[in-house]
Amino acid sequence: MSVTIKYAYLKDQTWMFRRNYPQDVRVVLGSQALKQSLKTSDAKLARARASEVNARFEQIVQSTRSGVEVALTATTALQSEPLRHEPGDEWGQASRRTLALLRRSLDGEAVDLSPVAFMSASKQSRAKVGALSPEYLRKRGNELRPGGFKSIRYSVGLFTSKYDDRPIGSLRREDGIEFLSLIPQLSRRIGKSERTRGLSLDELLAYSTGRSDKICVRTQKRIWTQVNHFLDWAVYQGHIRQNPFRTVLFDQKTRQNPYAVPTDREVQVMLADEDLPLFPVLQFCLLTGMRAGEAAGLLREDLVTKGNLGTFAHVRPNSVRALKTDASERLVPLHPVLEGSLEHLPEQGRLFPDLKVNDITKQFAVLRRRLRIERPGLVFHSSRKWFITQCERTGVPEHFTASLVGHKSARSENRLTYGIYSAGISDEQKRDIVDRIRLPA
Repeated sequence: MSVTIKYAYLKDQTWMFRRNYPQDVRVVLGSQALKQSLKTSDAKLARARASEVNARFEQIVQSTRSGVEVALTATTALQSEPLRHEPGDEWGQASRRTLALLRRSLDGEAVDLSPVAFMSASKQSRAKVGALSPEYLRKRGNELRPGGFKSIRYSVGLFTSKYDDRPIGSLRREDGIEFLSLIPQLSRRIGKSERTRGLSLDELLAYSTGRSDKICVRTQKRIWTQVNHFLDWAVYQGHIRQNPFRTVLFDQKTRQNPYAVPTDREVQVMLADEDLPLFPVLQFCLLTGMRAGEAAGLLREDLVTKGNLGTFAHVRPNSVRALKTDASERLVPLHPVLEGSLEHLPEQGRLFPDLKVNDITKQFAVLRRRLRIERPGLVFHSSRKWFITQCERTGVPEHFTASLVGHKSARSENRLTYGIYSAGISDEQKRDIVDRIRLPA
């Protein structure tokens, strides 16, 4: 599909900008349109540069029209001479003297009609990859939560360790092919072993040699995508003309590996020991469908009492954590089993002060090994799937369950329209759904 940029078109692999001046401005400037080369073949960079030229266009039009007002005001003092209309005059009612005043007025305002000057990419291409990556990571660090930033830092770190001393303008398509061929050779243990911390890509490849546990295709694609985002940023900043890796295709198919749903027997075994540090938050997530981060970030003040409907947990952004999506903010009724256990939780601050997401996932892995539950795909997030499964088995409509677990509703094909017109299910309906769920006896 061809790329469309307003007021721009592609000519001989170079993007050009053209926008016609309004009729009144054409007469004063003596020019039909603002035309300028955007000096790039990259559509993304061309779009950014077109917006700069368009802003310049608006400034010229505004300055010209301001000058017209000044000149017309001055003309009123010179009405002793009758206006002599020239046949075919484009202005209609303007005299030669008025046009002269307009031009002098514009000269006084110093209207700059020169083209917008873009930085030459060749002058910027001397910046090295190792010098640019910290700047990019600082920017992304201010935009993302720790979990998302950690992934980007890892991917860009691998790339930087390989091409640290290379000027970014010297990167070619062949370098992208080389880097893409090296990623699948990495072991999935490199992110879990202390021995691999701080190693370069070449050192990690040496560590992975002879190992059969290679990283999965989804991880490979994530690394490749994040490196391309870094190079796209370099294009936007004017360091390079275009991303040299953009034409290198990642052609491997990714497969979804869904989390397993715990069986009732597994839930019984995992909840058998109430003295485990993990027990309160595991029980909480099984009976509310919360994500580990949502539960770990709950504060006592997030619990709301609604009369005879009991206690609700208000899942919302707070001082401890943010939310995954806008749909994640919601009110979830606490199951009667959880309401009875609130007296054992702190009266203020975090409900689970000793547990962070990393602690929860690691402790669950230890618990699973101790109980010899080694079924693939069974992780702490599986507790959320158990809650959703119980809702489904009790006949709860999908869009009702979605409002409880913080998913976007899939009730209708036009989800946006449904989300605008529906206020969601009531607190009474939510309470009824949660009360139907039973822990295995």
